[in-house]
Amino acid sequence: MLGVLFFPVTRGSSLLPLVGLTSESSIKYHIWLGHISMVFFTLHSVGFVIYYALVHDMAKLLEWSKNSISNVAGEIVFVFCLVMWATSIARVRIKMFELFFYMHQLYALYILFFVLHVGIAYSCMILPGIFLFLIDRYLRFLQSRHKAQLVSAHILPCGVVELHVSKSQGLRYAPMSIMFINIPSISKLQWHPFTVTSDCNLEMNKLSILIKCEGNWSRALYKRLHSPMEQLCVSIEGPYGPTSLPFLRYDSLVMVSGGSGIAAFIPIIKDIAYKSTTQNYPIQQILIICSFKRTSDLAMLDLLLPTDTNNTALDISNIKLKIQAYVTREEQELNVVTDKKLHTIWFKHDPTLAPVTTILGRNSWLWLGAIISSSFTIFLLFLAILTRYYIYPMDQNTDKIYHFSGRALWNMFFICSCVVVTASFAFMWNKKQALEELKQSKGMNNDTPKPIMSVSNNSFNKSERDLESLQHEQLIKKATMMHFGGRPNLKKILSNCEGSSVGVLVCGPREMRHEVAKLCSNGSTNNLHFEAISFNW
Repeated sequence: MLGVLFFPVTRGSSLLPLVGLTSESSIKYHIWLGHISMVFFTLHSVGFVIYYALVHDMAKLLEWSKNSISNVAGEIVFVFCLVMWATSIARVRIKMFELFFYMHQLYALYILFFVLHVGIAYSCMILPGIFLFLIDRYLRFLQSRHKAQLVSAHILPCGVVELHVSKSQGLRYAPMSIMFINIPSISKLQWHPFTVTSDCNLEMNKLSILIKCEGNWSRALYKRLHSPMEQLCVSIEGPYGPTSLPFLRYDSLVMVSGGSGIAAFIPIIKDIAYKSTTQNYPIQQILIICSFKRTSDLAMLDLLLPTDTNNTALDISNIKLKIQAYVTREEQELNVVTDKKLHTIWFKHDPTLAPVTTILGRNSWLWLGAIISSSFTIFLLFLAILTRYYIYPMDQNTDKIYHFSGRALWNMFFICSCVVVTASFAFMWNKKQALEELKQSKGMNNDTPKPIMSVSNNSFNKSERDLESLQHEQLIKKATMMHFGGRPNLKKILSNCEGSSVGVLVCGPREMRHEVAKLCSNGSTNNLHFEAISFNW
């Protein structure tokens, strides 16, 4: 069981796409495997305690054997596992996510003492999963150490923030991708995942994410953006996304969202707009059913269509878009006209910060394969040299002289060293190549930020620009039908959907996803195909 426990949390794994999984969708398998493993681990540990009690040999529990399994190391592992298990319960994870996250970092000590407990021979049974996880984790660490150039921030009247980060044109990603962001001035340890709302074909020089200011971290970000500053330092990890796009195989699409869940559909709309213009992709009928608490939240709809694109020939007039917008906590549209303009903050350009690039460049799979094969080969070579010229002359294959735990420590040292050396070389080589391409490229300044202007009267550096061109505004306004004081009747809406193959994409609360899934599985609607977009963090 432990042999596959680490595979689902290897975000950059080359194995997950082979079985149609993403880093997000595979988390549930890690949760299931973790619970099952802990059940067996608990039975194993409690069973031995009972056994030693029955044979009146409880002193064995305090034994760290030189030539065999260490019981003390096993007990330490069991304590770490209990702590991680208790803090990963759904209720604890949701309400106290930071506690869950920090306690889960005990996995490093868990691996260390597990190997010391069972020895290197048995550890080889779970080595593939741990080995791939170590490579992925170290590569993500290298990327996260890079400081990214934050180009601008858009503040919507509903308290939603859209951040734009400079990226290289070679960085490609699919719609429905996510990326992790860290802002050291708010918290040096917290990393938060967000949906990427930009499209790499239309917005080649920037990554965009949408943040709804509800939690402590996002509210702190909102306050920071309202204070005078020239730059805001951020670090990026990712993006990670699906290898296949399920929405492309349907004749029409129905997108159901709740609140900020609309962010997951923004890159899909942009991708369809791009493909319909440049690749003669057949235009799909798109129905968006979105629920918001207040009228001000409707401002998020203005982000559905692409703006500031690099493709001036983009034609969105043929998009067959209908929007059913529901405002659940207001009975009617307010007569007071609120400020619907989007406020933009431009950050000062820092020439020392390079755009976000892929961890291993354009040929990432080749580089990843090279890292895996070379690091493992070097590990085996070092292990053979150690055994032949250091351990064997002492031990003579008796396994009674050289310390059992000493062998395990040497093996872990060699594994970590080989991973660090090979992955660092590959990362630095590709980083060097990316910087050279950046210097040679003259077309990467399309999104160069405007110079910051000094503003007095305790205001902050910001400017206003139109959310959409007139064509975009008219299309959104024409396509949107407003409803107040209630939730959508999903059963009625979905039963009236026409088409031989209708993809139903859902991003919202668990209850909403379950309701839509139940309606789609109803035998009376054979043309509906359910696709859930959920984030388990």
